[in-house]
Amino acid sequence: MRRILIVLSLAILLLPAPNRSKPDAVRPGILLVQARPLPLNSDMPGQHRLGRLDYLGGWELRSDNPGFGGISALLVDGPGQILALSDAGILMGFHVGTGTAIRRPFIAPLPVRPQERERPWWSWDSESLTHDPATDRYWVGFELLQRICRYSPGFARVEACRTWPEIEAWPQTGSIESLARLPDGRFLAIGEMGMTADGHHDTLLFADDPAELDTPDPVHLHYVAPQGYRPTDAVALDSRHVLVLNRRLTLQELFTATIAIIELPEHVTPGAELKAQTLARLAPPLLADNFEGLAVSHEDGQTILWVASDDNHEFFQRTLLLKFRLD
Repeated sequence: MRRILIVLSLAILLLPAPNRSKPDAVRPGILLVQARPLPLNSDMPGQHRLGRLDYLGGWELRSDNPGFGGISALLVDGPGQILALSDAGILMGFHVGTGTAIRRPFIAPLPVRPQERERPWWSWDSESLTHDPATDRYWVGFELLQRICRYSPGFARVEACRTWPEIEAWPQTGSIESLARLPDGRFLAIGEMGMTADGHHDTLLFADDPAELDTPDPVHLHYVAPQGYRPTDAVALDSRHVLVLNRRLTLQELFTATIAIIELPEHVTPGAELKAQTLARLAPPLLADNFEGLAVSHEDGQTILWVASDDNHEFFQRTLLLKFRLD
């Protein structure tokens, strides 16, 4: 019965309605985060191999700041320098693991345009985040608002926003969970519950900046997710290969996740299928929760994956951060 009640509670949190457990108002300031190390498998503490991944470490993150948590998107710069974005439009910067922090830990709301300062706090349903290291600009995908915004370096201001009818056609809280910028300047957005006629996930490939008015209409592709799973984040490895984080909620296992890879065709045609190849699966007794954030970094020539969970600001969930090395 307890398991059924938890699943029902989680299902309600994922319905298309404001999540009143989100923090009301967050002031910019220093963020103090406690990171408790965790084994990948509590039944086998020595396990480090998971599919195509090597487990390098994991942490349960906690903070006394009420704005901390709800992580829906993730970027990592350098060894353990984390930039997380919550589904309430809150940025969180902190450091985990070994190495030296390259900036002070902080928490701050996303900047907003003057005409939107009175918008209710719960409407900033920011679910996806990507970055161009060459210009240091950022893009955020918003579900309830059904739009993509670009931010100047350091998130100093909003530079541009655009609402696409292709995204507005997706369910409001099952839309732009995944937004990835490819190294060649294209952008890929995957609809979490925006489905195609053949039952796959509608995917938009933009030839250029999706926040600009002169960017041409995107090409529709079909993301074929692992069976029973829905995409919650994506990050590009290169101009052809994209990693996708996928989530599932069942009575038997509660939250589970898969990390998959897709390959874009060399010559893109509308309706092309992007079939997920699973690299690893996170399910009990392994660390498992509501994983929504995926990021890639590089250390000593190796590709490092980071996975973060959204605790929905609920007492029965955790904010987990996992670190893997990709073969």
